[in-house]
Amino acid sequence: MIDIVIVNWNAGYQLKECLESVLNYNKSEVSSIVVVDNGSTDGSADAVDGMPNVTVIRTGENLGFGAACNIGAKAGQSPYLLFLNPDTRLEAESLTVPLTFMEQSENQSVGICGIQLIDEQQNVSRTCARFPTIKRLISSTLGLDKLPRLKGAGVHMNDWDHLSSAEVDHVIGAFYLIRRKIFEQVSGFDERFFVYLEDLDLSKTVKNAGWSSWYLTEAKAFHAGGGTSRQVKVHRLFYSLRSRLLYGFKHFPTWQAWLLVLVTLLIEPFTRSIWCLLSRDLVGVKHTWAAYRMLWGSLKYIIQGNGRYNP
Repeated sequence: MIDIVIVNWNAGYQLKECLESVLNYNKSEVSSIVVVDNGSTDGSADAVDGMPNVTVIRTGENLGFGAACNIGAKAGQSPYLLFLNPDTRLEAESLTVPLTFMEQSENQSVGICGIQLIDEQQNVSRTCARFPTIKRLISSTLGLDKLPRLKGAGVHMNDWDHLSSAEVDHVIGAFYLIRRKIFEQVSGFDERFFVYLEDLDLSKTVKNAGWSSWYLTEAKAFHAGGGTSRQVKVHRLFYSLRSRLLYGFKHFPTWQAWLLVLVTLLIEPFTRSIWCLLSRDLVGVKHTWAAYRMLWGSLKYIIQGNGRYNP
């Protein structure tokens, strides 16, 4: 009943471990597993090519997360799609619990479902998020959500312990179960988001279409967090900032989108640098300004809604 789509970009051994966890624990629920390889050079795709029920689609280049997910989704036809990060490992109930939940008659208005994710220290990750507002994004740009008493001021639900099931605005894209009919109804991921916020943008679009999202604690999976984006810190920050501005221009009134641009470009580089200096992270200061130089270089493209230009 589920087609699993995994986007791979130099995930190394994690990709094979992820696939083995699916095959070991969740064979009966899975119709197909599609690995979309975004031009990896580490041999990770080769290591899983030929595994049972696994199809590897090689794009030949890094198309971005959303675009690769859309390609993978078209390769199947099951009623449910699970977008799964390669740095996750499923457990015995990781698929059966959310699938049973989605199939219950009282949950037919639920469009998206996520589960509890455990990190490398065996802690419950606080992975859910609220839909961004201009107030929440400015709180994040100023670093206010880093303060203990203002953890709930930003987009990420760091103020909630994630120990109970609940309806939420957004579940993380590392384990993102969605009804196929809804995914196709809203035309999938917006490919203008190269990486970051494409999942939150989809959750917002699905919510606007009248569906809800749920987070379940009755099922668990391991998630390393950071994934292969750990390898490119400067680009990671640039992509994150670019996606934030794209989200603003797509979902906010024009004046709010421009206010977000001003705060992001004129204030945030300094607040980020201050936080880095307070933690004695001089390399972080260097990475911050390198990312902002890239952001300035691509600003005119972002304003035009082009999220795929790299300066």
